[in-house]
Amino acid sequence: MEIVQIVAISIIAVILVVLIRQYRPEIALQISVVTGLLIFLLIIFKLASVLEELQMFSRQINIDLVYISTIFRIVGIAYIAEFGAQVCKDAGENAIASKIELAGKVIILVLAVPILMALMDLIKNIIS
Repeated sequence: MEIVQIVAISIIAVILVVLIRQYRPEIALQISVVTGLLIFLLIIFKLASVLEELQMFSRQINIDLVYISTIFRIVGIAYIAEFGAQVCKDAGENAIASKIELAGKVIILVLAVPILMALMDLIKNIIS
């Protein structure tokens, strides 16, 4: 059960951060960032297996892989942007965190345009 490992790692990291923060805040921040990266690495492999299953399913129902890979990229960008923003917020840099969130949203919008265009084309064909 990976969640037990993740929670255990998180609790240990929080205890360390709380104890160290008053004496060495820069080390406490580093512990926090490393813990976040470790958790991210633990879950990324689970996410990869889900993505493989979705790709296999999309091939079975003849969905263009360009759309599926774009959706995967959008989800990845959302996760990475959220992770980066949370790290900045942990460091007390809310302004930078909000810029990361804005950049993530803009990049997602840019990536979503081809899917939106295909959807509008499909609606146009159905109506016509």
